[in-house]
Amino acid sequence: MAVLPAVHSLTTHTHDPLAAATVHMRQFNVVVLGAGGVGKSALTVRFVRDVFVENYDPTIEEQYHRSITVDGVSSSLEVLDTAGAEQFKSLNEVYIKSGQGFVLVFSLTQEASLKEIESLRKQIFRIKGTESIPMVVCGTKSDLTSEREVPTTTIESLASRWNQPFYETSAKRNWHINDVFEDILRQMRVRYPQESPKKTGKKKTQKGPCIVM
Repeated sequence: MAVLPAVHSLTTHTHDPLAAATVHMRQFNVVVLGAGGVGKSALTVRFVRDVFVENYDPTIEEQYHRSITVDGVSSSLEVLDTAGAEQFKSLNEVYIKSGQGFVLVFSLTQEASLKEIESLRKQIFRIKGTESIPMVVCGTKSDLTSEREVPTTTIESLASRWNQPFYETSAKRNWHINDVFEDILRQMRVRYPQESPKKTGKKKTQKGPCIVM
């Protein structure tokens, strides 16, 4: 029997708490992908509820809503925390087709989980038919320094090669959690503008990769 995802909501603001009252909020959907046990749910729940959950069932898919104001503009984020267990990998294609932005999660304490991210990234590009996709790569459990398996040099190398933002986070310590979702929101606003431009503008100079540790 299929288990329907639970839906949770929270309204919060950053930078400009009065903006939500004056502008219509656009909705964006974000898909959180990664291997089982890397901390996807802890990351998502910390962002939505601002609490830390240590143990979570990797077979459960949950959908969350949070309203957030970034750079003075309010938006509604629909965040899908996907099931990372092996038997649910076949659903990734469904998630990817519907997603606008993606947070790819690996654990800094599990080097093998980073290889899973490489595979997911290629799968997203293949299904979407483009590499111009809002995406953030997130390494979790940065507080577990003695258990770390992924060196900083590896992350710096990948960030340069992929030209994508990487964040080292800790859901337990609440390190850089909001940064991840604010970054993906900014990318989605650029990728999916509210109104189609009438004229072709000049291409923006591409910035180098962002690495936050």
